[in-house]
Amino acid sequence: MSLSDIPGAVPDPGLVGSRQSAALAEPERKVTARWVTGLVLVNIGINAAFFGPINVFISQQAISIDAPSKEAIFSIVTSCGAAVSLVANPLFGALSDRTVSGFGRRAPWVLAGAILATAALLAMSGATTVALMLLFWCLVQLGANAAYAAITAAIPDRVPVPQRATVGGMAAMGQTVGILLGAVFGAVVSGNYMVGYWLCAAALALSVLPYLFHRNDPVLPLSARPPFQLKAFARGFWISPARHPDFAWAWLTRFLMNVGNQLTIVYLFFFLRDIIGHENPALGVLVLTGIYAVLLITTAVLAGPWSDRVGRRKPFVIASSVAIAMAGLIMAFFPVWPGALVGAAVLGIGFGAYQAVDFALLTQVLPQAADRGKDMGVINVAASLPQVFAPTLAFLSIQYFGGYVTLFSAAAVIGLLGAVFVVKIKGVA
Repeated sequence: MSLSDIPGAVPDPGLVGSRQSAALAEPERKVTARWVTGLVLVNIGINAAFFGPINVFISQQAISIDAPSKEAIFSIVTSCGAAVSLVANPLFGALSDRTVSGFGRRAPWVLAGAILATAALLAMSGATTVALMLLFWCLVQLGANAAYAAITAAIPDRVPVPQRATVGGMAAMGQTVGILLGAVFGAVVSGNYMVGYWLCAAALALSVLPYLFHRNDPVLPLSARPPFQLKAFARGFWISPARHPDFAWAWLTRFLMNVGNQLTIVYLFFFLRDIIGHENPALGVLVLTGIYAVLLITTAVLAGPWSDRVGRRKPFVIASSVAIAMAGLIMAFFPVWPGALVGAAVLGIGFGAYQAVDFALLTQVLPQAADRGKDMGVINVAASLPQVFAPTLAFLSIQYFGGYVTLFSAAAVIGLLGAVFVVKIKGVA
């Protein structure tokens, strides 16, 4: 399979007429189970570092600092951290594209990012002011997004197209296990968020080791790296929707799907505490996250190979957007514990089906091989931006526009829009 066989891809002008290096060639050989295991573990560690704090520890820390302002503190900290990720993910992806280390292109950034995020999580455990929370959470986001940009780019680097939905489903499983692991940490530390941050830091540090030892990360020859020009480097982050419409529609679909998902879960701790009246909201988050995770993993593992067999991506996205909308409506109009249980189950099924085919669909619309890291970083902004948008919209919904009914109804409407825009993608079935 050549680069020209991939919908939406064009040959890299810098490599036309020359022999492409292994780092830039379109992968044809299936990846091994050992490599996939390393990929999954990195995703587990990164997502535990992200969502343990987001789902439980930042909320508990905000309550300890200023309980009446807990929602505002949570929204400020998480939104600013997510804003950092908007820049960090494509930036580190682009830098990894140009990395000529003997350690490979992606692995150095996985290692450096994990070290920075681990140190910042440990520092955050001792933060006693909003300013320190904000600073250290932004550093967590900076490091974790460096690692995430690199490990995400490794998928189109090493995984052939006919295997990508299967591997994408496994990566989604790793992300979900990481989210669940963060919820487990939240439940077992019994409100001691300091210990929770330490557990997240340990999980991240240990998770990257198997991948680093078995990374299968070909070295980029110095001769294959174009000269650095700041203007061209900065301009490269803009991918024209007119020239690459499939990439633009895929980006918008991912953004909407993640906004719908985030709006449903972003204030889950406060929803259980203040609306449902759960006696142990941290345990409630664990239970709901467990249901969500088990069904997401099951759906993703089944839907990924199914998508690879039939060669279709868009029908899975349409079905998942409907399920996300249903989950939002259930949470909006049945704000009781059984309603939350059903909503978590439906959300897990819907988002699992989406994540299984997400990577496959997106990697099939990347413009060119030499910029996979940068382009996947731009794509990852569609997952990071909802972390800025969703807490802000959630705060406004709760405080000014009708409360949780408005919040979850907005999640339903936005989720449905994902089905509308995915049909615009022409180069992928």
